[in-house]
Amino acid sequence: MFAQLPMYQRVGKQAYKANLDNTIKLAGYLGNPEEHFKSIHVAGTNGKGSCSHMLASVLQEAGYKVGLYTSPHLKDFRERIRINGKPISKRSVSGFVSRHKAFFEANELSFFEMTVGLAFDHFKKEKVDIAVVEVGLGGRLDSTNIISPEVGVITNIGLDHTQFLGTTLTEIAIEKAGIIKPGIPVVIGETQAETRSIFEKIAKERGAPIYFAEAEIVAEYKTDLLGSYQQKNKRTVLAALQVLKKIGWKLPEAAIENGLQKVVANTGLLGRWQVLGEKPKIICDTAHNREGLTMVLEQLQNEPFEKLHVVLGMVNDKEVSNILSLFPKEATYYFCRPDVPRGLSEGILAEKAALSGLKGEVYKTVKLAYRAAVKNASKNDLIYVGGSTFVVAEVL
Repeated sequence: MFAQLPMYQRVGKQAYKANLDNTIKLAGYLGNPEEHFKSIHVAGTNGKGSCSHMLASVLQEAGYKVGLYTSPHLKDFRERIRINGKPISKRSVSGFVSRHKAFFEANELSFFEMTVGLAFDHFKKEKVDIAVVEVGLGGRLDSTNIISPEVGVITNIGLDHTQFLGTTLTEIAIEKAGIIKPGIPVVIGETQAETRSIFEKIAKERGAPIYFAEAEIVAEYKTDLLGSYQQKNKRTVLAALQVLKKIGWKLPEAAIENGLQKVVANTGLLGRWQVLGEKPKIICDTAHNREGLTMVLEQLQNEPFEKLHVVLGMVNDKEVSNILSLFPKEATYYFCRPDVPRGLSEGILAEKAALSGLKGEVYKTVKLAYRAAVKNASKNDLIYVGGSTFVVAEVL
C-alpha cells in the first residue's frame, strides 16, 4: 500500500487531490458504505484527533458500537480504523486491498482515498452504531466529506497546510466549513473574530443549526488526557454531546464521566502530552503548528526541571522560522530529521534554529537524537520530544 500509492503524510503536496471525484467513484463501486452507518464528522486545525477520541470513548461507555477513523497513525497503520478501540485486523486490510487492487490501480487512487474506502467498508460490514470520522486535510475537498453526519464539529482554525487551504484564517475557515451539511447541526469549538461570521453565513445558507462551544453551558468533567490544551477540546466535545442528546442519542452522565476519564484505555490514543518516563521526565506531543505548539510550550514552561532538553525535528513544508521562534532559548536542542521524504534536513533545521537563538547538536536520525538526550539528562531534567508527528512516532 505504502509503496504503490501516494500518501500525503509521507510525500506532501503531490499526494493532495483537489476534488472528490475519485472518492465518489470508489464509494459507488463499494456500494456506498457511508450510507449504512451514522456518523460524526470532526474537522479543525488542532484538536480534531483528541476530540474524535473523546467522542468515541463516551459513545463506547454509553453502550454503542463505535467506529473511529483518524489520521495519521503513529506506530501502526491499523490505528486509523478502530471499532470500540480495537484496530482493524491485518487480514481485513490485506483482504480489502487484494479484492480491489485492480480498481485502485485503474483509477489511480491516492493512499487516503483508498484508506477512507477501507474504513467505511469496514464500518458497514461490522454494523457499527455510529462512527467518529476525523477529516484528513481541510474539509470541503477531503475524502471523508461524503458522509451525512448526525453532527459536524469544527475545533478551531489556524494557519496550517496553507499551500492547500489558503493563506488567511478566512480562506482556511471556508475550506473547513465545507463539512457543514444542509440541515445538520454544527459545533464550532473555538470562537475567533476572523472566522465566526464565515461559519454563521455558511450555516445559515445551508439551514444548519450552529452552536459555539464557548457560549454553551457545560458541566465540568475530568479527563485522562493531560495536556492543558485539552480543556478547549473537552468543552468542544461536551457541546457536541449536548447536540447529540437533543437529537435523541442516549448519553447518560456516567457514560460522559467515564468516557472522558478513560480515553486512552478505550481508544488507544497516543502522543498527546504523553509521559514516556520519569527521572528524567520525558514528554512527547504531536503538536506541529504555531497554534498547537504555543499551548504545549506554555505548559512545558510550567513543568519543574533543572535543565530542558528538546529532541526536535520538522517537515520541509512548514513555516519553520515562524514556529522556531516559539521555542525557549534556555534549552539544549537535539536536531534531527524524521524518516519520511518530507523530513527537513537536521542541518538546515539547526541553521534556521540558530537564527532564533536555539543551540544544540545535529543527529542523522530521531533515535540517535533521543538516545543522546536521555544520556545527557540528569534525573531532575526534562526531555521534550516533538516538532512533528513523525518524530513522536519514531520515539514511540
